[in-house]
Formats: sequence, C-alpha cells, structure tokens
Amino acid sequence: MRMSDSVANYILQLLNETNGIAEIQRNELASFLGCVPSQINYVITSRFTPEQGYLVESRRGGGGYIRITRMRLSKADMIMHIVNAVGDSLDAATARAMTGNMLQNGVLEPMAARLIQAAVSNKALGLVPKELRDQVRAVIYKNMLLATRV
Repeated sequence: MRMSDSVANYILQLLNETNGIAEIQRNELASFLGCVPSQINYVITSRFTPEQGYLVESRRGGGGYIRITRMRLSKADMIMHIVNAVGDSLDAATARAMTGNMLQNGVLEPMAARLIQAAVSNKALGLVPKELRDQVRAVIYKNMLLATRV
C-alpha cells in the first residue's frame, strides 16, 4: 500500500471513530506513520477537499492542529454543493474523483455514476476542441447532476 493511501486510511479511520471530526497534529501524525509532514499535507489537500465532502481548518503555531470535518449533507444538498463547486471548467480527473466520492457516499447510484462518467469522458468529448473541452465537460456534468435530483 502506498504511503498516501496509508495516511488517507488512517485519517478516514479517525473520522469514523470520532463521529466525523478529526483533529490531527501534522508532525505527530507524520512521525507516527513514518512519513514526512509534507506527505500529510499532500493527502489532506488532495483527498479531503470540499468537493469530496470535507471541511479542513488549520491553526498554525506550537499548539497548531488540522481539523477535518466530514460534511453531513442530504443527497440534494450534496449535489447542489458539487454543482456550485464545479465552476466554469472541469477536467476529467476531477470529474472522476467527484463522481467516485458521490458514489462512495451513496449520493449517486452506480448506474448514474457510470453514465455521468461516460458522458464527460475524454473519449466522449473527443470531437470538442481541447481548449473548450473542460468548459463543455463542466456544463454537461452539472446538467447531469441536476437531472439526478429529480
């Protein structure tokens, strides 16, 4: 298992044990897991984002900490949160991550997730000029998400 997976799994375990809120000290966690503190930063910034359903707060200094909170939103609210977070442009990797997160959290059914991914894939958008592809993907993604709310 890669170190980033180990860090993410440890944080997820903490979140599950503490009712969705985990406070960690970056240096202590890095020491405990046998990695460098920047690895903790990388995992938090890449896997615990608002688009993935997490709120991250940090306090610097000697008694500093990082607090990660799993957002508890209804399915409709989560979809609206994602729609608003997409903005005017969406790359394929971010679309996959967002869709996977919604599937994992039960916001999307497996068939809906597969259809959305197929519609916004680079293969499906192959005829769209590259400079417009992420903008077109964002529009399609948001419209498909809004259609799942019905």
